[in-house]
Amino acid sequence: MALPYSDVMAHVESVNLARVRVNPDPKARGKSTGIDKVPTDEAVRVRAPGPTGIGLTGDTIGNHKLHGGDDQAVYAYAREDLDGWETELARPISSGMFGENLTTAGVDVTGARIGERWRIGTDGLLLEVSAPRTPCRTFAAFLAADRWIKTFTRAAGPGAYLRVISPGTVRAGDPIVVDHRPEHDVTIELAFRARMSEPGLLPKLLVADALSADLKAYAGRRAGS
Repeated sequence: MALPYSDVMAHVESVNLARVRVNPDPKARGKSTGIDKVPTDEAVRVRAPGPTGIGLTGDTIGNHKLHGGDDQAVYAYAREDLDGWETELARPISSGMFGENLTTAGVDVTGARIGERWRIGTDGLLLEVSAPRTPCRTFAAFLAADRWIKTFTRAAGPGAYLRVISPGTVRAGDPIVVDHRPEHDVTIELAFRARMSEPGLLPKLLVADALSADLKAYAGRRAGS
């Protein structure tokens, strides 16, 4: 059974880098993917990657149209939520298996607010929560779970994308400190529900200045329609 988030000191449980493989989605036509990430014991450099780059040195992404870039420099998922999926799916879910760069412990990632800033480790790394993850066909094919996108969407625990405010290195065991939390109530969960299943919530997202550019534009278009 997963521990409540408050029962352990907030920290990086593992840093995960891609093990490049052929995309399991038949429609990908044999292209590569970085969905399959595995923990590393090494310290990893993290920096703002630019419009289409990769935030973690040594990582790989397959589809640069959907992944990477400054607003999706780092993807974090809570170990406690992975433990919940182990129970739900009745199978082991290793850290990195959801494609996350950082597996966290003691952090309520789903409840993190857009614009919340995490100071990680002692090398100056500062990240800012920017958007929820949107499940894709590659994710579903990799897990080989029936109706996975619908199941994942219904759970509304998508993990968080973060942008890099200040670069630095990260390694397993590094503490995570919430350095800033905005006063609005736009959380990762709310943003995900608005994007995936409850479009009536989209106007609520526009108060979050740090929302990713893509999601902000989408919410703005829908709110104006």
